[in-house]
This record gives sequence, structure tokens and C-alpha cells, in this order.
Amino acid sequence: MPSHGSLTKAGKVRSQTPKVEAKEKHKESPRMRNKMEFTKRANGQQPSNSNKKRR
Repeated sequence: MPSHGSLTKAGKVRSQTPKVEAKEKHKESPRMRNKMEFTKRANGQQPSNSNKKRR
């Protein structure tokens, strides 16, 4: 089976791309995640953030 282009140039673009460090991801605590999942299931709506004031 013929290939499209020579195999000697394989990976050329990836090797030329500058390395970018990954950003640190902020994960919420399991307790908050479970609470949000429960409220989604129980209420059928988006849970409100505890940081915001209720009116």
C-alpha cells in the first residue's frame, strides 16, 4: 500500500512545536461534587453556588 508522503518526514510538525506547560487544574472536593450531583438529580435543576447570596 503506498503512503502519502515519505515516512522520513513523519512527526515533523510535532517536533517543531514549542512545549507548553499544562495548567494546573482546580478540582473541587469530593464532598462538594457529590452535593452538586445530588442536587442536580433531586431537583432537576442547576445547583446554586454556596458563595452567592440568595435573594
